[in-house]
Amino acid sequence: MQTVIIGSGNVAYHMAKAFSLKNIPLMQVFGRNGEELKKISGELNVPYSTEQLQDADLYIICVSDNSVENVSQLITKKDCLVAHTSGSLPKEILKGAYRKASFYPLQTFSKSKELDYEKIPLFIEAENEQDKQLLFEIASKISENVMESSHEKRKYIHLTAVFACNFVNHLFAKAKEISDSQEIPFNYFLPLIDETIQKIHEIEPKAAQTGPAVRNDVRILELHERLLKDESLEIYKTMNHSIQKMYEL
Repeated sequence: MQTVIIGSGNVAYHMAKAFSLKNIPLMQVFGRNGEELKKISGELNVPYSTEQLQDADLYIICVSDNSVENVSQLITKKDCLVAHTSGSLPKEILKGAYRKASFYPLQTFSKSKELDYEKIPLFIEAENEQDKQLLFEIASKISENVMESSHEKRKYIHLTAVFACNFVNHLFAKAKEISDSQEIPFNYFLPLIDETIQKIHEIEPKAAQTGPAVRNDVRILELHERLLKDESLEIYKTMNHSIQKMYEL
């Protein structure tokens, strides 16, 4: 099985690294950013190119959603399998006479952050049973958590991930703005953040909720609102309203 990973960003880097660590042969990493590809190639000892796409059995496209369709047209080989790593796009976005699939890793990726690939869920979709089994075998070498998923379900997986990761991280960033404004070191809040995350490994998130909104502590809610303005105030009100609606307060 000759495999090429297309892309030079965070997902491409981690997919290439996961394949390499599990001794799944990679014949090339391909993309537009020669500088980033060179770094990946140097670290993982995998050939790279910005010009010549190698002939392969499996291509995994790890680029932004907006680029998937155009990039997929670079693959002209018919007797091959092509999979994208998007959480929101259908496999039909791939434009070619080849067999189409998706290979979606459920994780947030940064090149500077080490990951335990065995813990990252991988969601597989393919046009036929043989390709599905092939991708399942590859994914199972990387991760302990592999699941078949239709595009319809994958859309909801991605939506859930946005709530659980992207929105939460944005709230961390907004929290840091507040702490910075008062010259309070943000690292003082890290034990609280760590405990919040760890708690939901043992308790359902709804049961783990604490804070003035779920206690319906009007005095504290009004005090906090007086300390905020503009967008931060709107976020605070919206979040508290959502919490109180969930608990029917």
